[in-house]
Amino acid sequence: MGKGRLEAFSDGVIAIIITIMVLELKVPHGADWAALQPLWPVFLSYVLSFIYVGIYWNNHHHLIHTVSKITGGALWGNLHLLFWLSLVPFVTGWMGENHFAALPLACYGFILFMSSVAYYVLAKCLAANNEALRIALGKDRKGKLSTLLYLIGIGLSLLEPMAGFAVYVIVAMIWFIPDRRFEVRQ
Repeated sequence: MGKGRLEAFSDGVIAIIITIMVLELKVPHGADWAALQPLWPVFLSYVLSFIYVGIYWNNHHHLIHTVSKITGGALWGNLHLLFWLSLVPFVTGWMGENHFAALPLACYGFILFMSSVAYYVLAKCLAANNEALRIALGKDRKGKLSTLLYLIGIGLSLLEPMAGFAVYVIVAMIWFIPDRRFEVRQ
């Protein structure tokens, strides 16, 4: 399979994920600011998840753009990533509807953790046959740090939910800046 087809399929799935998330935002029954107040946790959850899905989309683009060969293992690695990302709308809605309660927040962190593991697996599958990607990834300290922070965030979510949420925001901020490892090579 060509890398263009893999990227197009992934782009479509990610677009659907974002669409599902935005459809979960319910219109308030009122025309004043007070009608919006109960929706802030849902909206804040949406914004954070939109940023995360956007980060994965952006970094996925960089991975695919850098490689010249797609293997069967990479196809399964890509599906593995898309599976975990497809659960983001569910945990986003659950977390927002329950105002960042401990268990939904920890489950949100678990999905982020598994998405990072899946991204790592995909990157390794792609790098195994693509020297340029292997060089660009290097030791992937940022990716490994993020995975560790997700585990910390899960634990904190169960003890002090807003501290866990803060960890998830910090990881998003780390990745919000474009990855120079790929920007330099384009």
